[in-house]
Amino acid sequence: MEARKKLDLLALSSVPLVMTLGNSMLIPVLPLISKNLKINSFQVSLIISVYSIVAIFLIPIAGYLSDRFGRKNVMVPCLIIAGIGGAVSGWASWKMDDPFMFILLGRVLQGIGSAGAAPVVIPLVGDMFTEDEQITAGLGLTETANTAGKVLSPVIGATLATFIWFLPFLFIPFFSAISVFLVIFLVKVPKKKEKEIEPIKEFLRSVKECFKHNGKWLFAIFLVGGIIMFVLFGILFYLSDMLEKQYAIDGVKKGLLLAIPLLALSISSFISGKKIGESKNLMKIVIVVGMGLVTVSFIALRIQHSFFYLISFLVITGIGIGISLPSLDAIITQRIEKDQRGTMTSFYSSMRFIGVAAGPPAYSYFMTVSDHLIYYISGGASLLAAIVVIVFIKSKDHHQKDVEKWRIPKLV
Repeated sequence: MEARKKLDLLALSSVPLVMTLGNSMLIPVLPLISKNLKINSFQVSLIISVYSIVAIFLIPIAGYLSDRFGRKNVMVPCLIIAGIGGAVSGWASWKMDDPFMFILLGRVLQGIGSAGAAPVVIPLVGDMFTEDEQITAGLGLTETANTAGKVLSPVIGATLATFIWFLPFLFIPFFSAISVFLVIFLVKVPKKKEKEIEPIKEFLRSVKECFKHNGKWLFAIFLVGGIIMFVLFGILFYLSDMLEKQYAIDGVKKGLLLAIPLLALSISSFISGKKIGESKNLMKIVIVVGMGLVTVSFIALRIQHSFFYLISFLVITGIGIGISLPSLDAIITQRIEKDQRGTMTSFYSSMRFIGVAAGPPAYSYFMTVSDHLIYYISGGASLLAAIVVIVFIKSKDHHQKDVEKWRIPKLV
């Protein structure tokens, strides 16, 4: 890979990193926010969920606009909106006596910004390279940045909150400004011919045609991506609450403990992204193995969930998720033509955000029932994901044979 392209990728990787920091660093602070605002666990979980719910509906629109107007032209304004959202939440927490609704409003703005920023990274990486191995390696790097954000976020969030509980909100504009600068000045988008804006009716027809020929494996990718984020953010919410309430661990120490399984996720994601490009048919196997590891870890936790086992098996969960994510990204990027890549990956990103939105409130309910229910749900969902991959996602060689029978109409 050229040095120039590596610099582009590193700058581009700041987008998922910043978006993840702006969301995940609030997880260890949620109990503290709940205490200061005098709200219950479900209400505080909405601070994570509303961000994702808004993004779910806007990501497909952002994908369409990025295909039509260009990736950077959508990404940069949305990064600015995300920063404004963080500022609104921080200002309300600082100046208002009852800031909860304005915090949610700020999170809505962040969700709008996130919808047009992080999800556009995947198709842009696909645009920047022509070789499958380079695309896979590039996606591995951006996915690693995403997971690295998850590693850093609990530590940064917990550290900032030790000074002032709402300080994490006020740092979101700072992180967004850094990413805006890097994307504007360092990311070089491949030149494309000017296109006319396609009528929405023609756009919907072509999307329908794409789903007609790719529906089974596309929906499988969407479902697995949603399951992974549901389990990941749900278990992080559960772990954050348990460390504080059951083990009396809070502050930076709690942030460091939350970072342990996320560090395993980040390292395994980086290694997986580098290795899977070496074999065209390795991606399906890697996802199945990854989801298998997650399933086994929750079965083990159902049997024994003392503090040491909890952290140890959640590290295995992190490894399983980490090796799976780059393969999911690579499959959808490599098998969809460039003109539809932004739209299709936006649907995939929406499903991931559905998982992020559903995880915390769902797990807050499971926690009121039983820890065992959490392990059953997490393990069962991961097993379902592995089965879906086995049944519905073909190897690349088989996929190519199907492609020869038809052609997806390009958006022109």
